[in-house]
Amino acid sequence: MNIKEQTIQLIDNLKATCQVYGLGNDGNEYKIITQVFLFKFLNDKFGVEVKKISERLRNASKWEEEYRKMTEDEILDLFDQLSPDIPRLNPEHLISNLWNQQSKGDFDVIFDSTMTDIADKNKEIFSTETTEKTKIALFEKITTNVTDDAQRAPFARALVDKLINFSFDEAFNEHYDFFAAIFEYLIKDYNTAGGGKYAEYYTPHAIATIMARLLVGENKDLHNIECYDPSAGTGTLLMALSHQIGEDKCTIFSQDISQRSNKMLKLNLILNGLVSSLDHAIQGDTLVSPYHKSDDGKELRQFDYVVSNPPFKMDFSENKAKLDQMPVRFWGGVPKIPAKKKESMAIYTLFIQHVINSLKSNGKGAIVVPTGFLTAKSGVESKVLKHIVDKEIISGAISMPSNVFANTGTNVSVLFFDKSKETKKVVLIDASKLGEEYKDGNNQKRRLRPEEINKIVETFNNKEAVEDFSVAVTYDEIKEKKYSLAAGQYFDIKIDYVELTREEFQAKMDEYQAKLKEYFAEGDKLKTEIMEQLKKVKYE
Repeated sequence: MNIKEQTIQLIDNLKATCQVYGLGNDGNEYKIITQVFLFKFLNDKFGVEVKKISERLRNASKWEEEYRKMTEDEILDLFDQLSPDIPRLNPEHLISNLWNQQSKGDFDVIFDSTMTDIADKNKEIFSTETTEKTKIALFEKITTNVTDDAQRAPFARALVDKLINFSFDEAFNEHYDFFAAIFEYLIKDYNTAGGGKYAEYYTPHAIATIMARLLVGENKDLHNIECYDPSAGTGTLLMALSHQIGEDKCTIFSQDISQRSNKMLKLNLILNGLVSSLDHAIQGDTLVSPYHKSDDGKELRQFDYVVSNPPFKMDFSENKAKLDQMPVRFWGGVPKIPAKKKESMAIYTLFIQHVINSLKSNGKGAIVVPTGFLTAKSGVESKVLKHIVDKEIISGAISMPSNVFANTGTNVSVLFFDKSKETKKVVLIDASKLGEEYKDGNNQKRRLRPEEINKIVETFNNKEAVEDFSVAVTYDEIKEKKYSLAAGQYFDIKIDYVELTREEFQAKMDEYQAKLKEYFAEGDKLKTEIMEQLKKVKYE
């Protein structure tokens, strides 16, 4: 098996272990899987890096045993030479050390203590924060998720058994595409809308790629770029964006209210070599308490690129009064509270406004929205739509195929913003007919193929008008169409002309006339039957 197949098998084995110990589909299963996976990843990463530094460890038949023989000063000397994004692990933190202690009765306590001690020793590198500055540790106790005390030690042993014979060493030579696929497989069972106040709308890899390619292009002369996602979820959009820019050329900033998302985002950042961005991965409510501010702390921080795939609708009535008091931030307004369906409040309109506010004067952004927004005629949706056209911020809109998102049946589109106003043409693409169908469990889904992704990107970049697919229009043309960003409303209406002889034409007319007589006769018959029935009705 290659390293990808081996890694997928490891994930399957960990999930099977959770199933055996009653944790399959448990609300905390994702914590166990992601943390144990990350524990192994960091163990192996540490081993690879210290062997690069120490010839003694590199030449040892079993480097872990040689490492245990090192003095405290020798270990500290090693730590000093490690890159800041590599964990500092003591001999007792290694998985091989846990393997050697499996016979102990309190092995669950040893296992959990090892994990939490690693987190504590590396909190300056790997912790994230909430909006209230509370530190969120890298690891927490996981065997306590097993209800039966007597089963916790066997559970910990079973996890170590799965880890000891696997190595990530080969994977460290892999790059973004490998880790993106592995991460997607790792969390696929946890991409549901049940993980917090905001539904976690996982963004398909293809759409994340399109957004990144259209925002960044092929520009290689980029340095010190700052990217932001105010509804980061698991970080798919940010990873695609950082890869397009170059992971060493950008810093990632994010915020999301979901605890689940924060843990998965942390894993995603580490897997993709973006450990230095962990300081900027914030858990908390972006709309009520935006964390990333300007140097004076009074304004929102502004970024080179902003991406977002926010929840579309939800009940945020508890916070509406607070948001109403921020008219400068929410210039398009805050959706009203419906009398009956509070959960239908269009929260995505607030994220559109926040994305635009968070862009530098020459910044670019993209956000996923319900396709209905493209033709909005009333409410906050209409005000926001008119604003982005009148201010010439909108640079394009792409309508995606239906069923392309894992967790919503809503038809979606992607809006693109460009504050530099370098272009006077807006590209509108209808990609709704693209994609191939596939089965995801019992659900029928659709995904874009590589050649279709390229078609979308090339058409957008070239500002091409392609029959029944795309148009490039001016802002005045959009206003004439009552601010519609739906590509289909700009397509030419085609009329097919068919040449007929006089005899063929008369035959067609006779056929239509006969059909009409038949329909009228059926109508008269039905009318007579109804009248007869009415005569039989007796009124009291």
